[in-house]
Amino acid sequence: MPSVAVLVELLRRDTSGGQVKCWEHFAHSAARLPAGSGLDLTVYFLGEREHTEHLAPHVRLVMLRPLLSSAPMRSADSAEDPCDLAPHHPRLAALLPRHDVWHLTHSFAFATTAVRLARGRPEGRRPRLVASVHTDVPLLASVYARYLADRWLPGSHPAVGGFLAEHAERALRRRRDRLLAACEKVLVPTAPARAELARTLGSHRVALLRRGIDHARFRPDPCARAWLTRTHGVPADRPAVLFAGRLDATKGVPLLTESLRLLRERGVAAHLVAAGSGAEAENVRRVLGPDATLLGPVPQDRLARVYAACDIFAFPSRTETSGNVVAEAMASGLAVVLPEGARTTGWLTEPGRDGVLVTSDDPLTWADTLASLLADPARRKAVGARAATVARTAHPTWDRVLREDLLPVWSPQHAAAPPGTAGRPAHR
Repeated sequence: MPSVAVLVELLRRDTSGGQVKCWEHFAHSAARLPAGSGLDLTVYFLGEREHTEHLAPHVRLVMLRPLLSSAPMRSADSAEDPCDLAPHHPRLAALLPRHDVWHLTHSFAFATTAVRLARGRPEGRRPRLVASVHTDVPLLASVYARYLADRWLPGSHPAVGGFLAEHAERALRRRRDRLLAACEKVLVPTAPARAELARTLGSHRVALLRRGIDHARFRPDPCARAWLTRTHGVPADRPAVLFAGRLDATKGVPLLTESLRLLRERGVAAHLVAAGSGAEAENVRRVLGPDATLLGPVPQDRLARVYAACDIFAFPSRTETSGNVVAEAMASGLAVVLPEGARTTGWLTEPGRDGVLVTSDDPLTWADTLASLLADPARRKAVGARAATVARTAHPTWDRVLREDLLPVWSPQHAAAPPGTAGRPAHR
């Protein structure tokens, strides 16, 4: 097995989002491999200071300071964690040559540095470039552009919002595709995403990288609700509807907030529990008042208890490539409610039995769907119990995903066709 460098150009901290957590899980899985596996893995993150955290003799996490962090440009409205906007990262460039495989996970400083450095090396000394798609940055930027136009321009300007959304998505998709074209293998989380990229890269260059689940951490816990009531004051006499993620428009938070407001107008008892932070936090407080508890960013260990303490997981987002929070909620025994057609529905095996789909992205339809679950405790519990069973039997562990999806791609004997073969017929 080779020396692998995974480039996660996002800030690593206790409350980091799914992409950072994903690679932390894979790193811990790699640390559990037997000493004779031959794999040497380094995962590079952004950090406030440069340092190295050793998980095992053959696995380490390295934090590098950003050159041009997006953090000073961010506000509460930001749709993404801080990244590095510099076109080149000299410190990373100095470290990369020690590795055989360079694995890109984003499209900013780390990725551009790796691709330019690889192209500048002699033919026989070039590393193997692979990539994985974790966030649909172009789609997220499109949704966010519309949101900003609606929020900051006086009056209604759908044409302006549409123009900004279209150009933001097109520019970022071109940037992403240029970087992916340099890679001999690109990993995506779902079959539809694989089919989409296969049209431009060739099916032989695109493979699946599933997401795992920590079944020991995320599981039903009958004692968790009393803990949530005691520690955070969440009422024990009504169902708790959970949202986990950034509290902004890209995740559908305004839609969920309005749907819960409609439920309150109907006299339907429900309490929103929100784990995360973002631009919509104040609006949630203003609209729902005492019917909402905002926990802010929650570390993984405590988040597992929050899941298990709630009854319904409502997640209106359409910008996820996979949505690991859905898998965590299912493993915790919650009835998950998702938009029909969203990529997060890939976690379900029997929609209607192990999760509930909402047919339209409007507050009234979401309110109706939630009301039907809230009014039927037996159905709600049955859906949650079925979700937990599906999670145990159908959702893979992180160790399994590392072994089956990542190691074959990193290993030299599984090398795909070389870069520059996009558009050729797939190998049969």
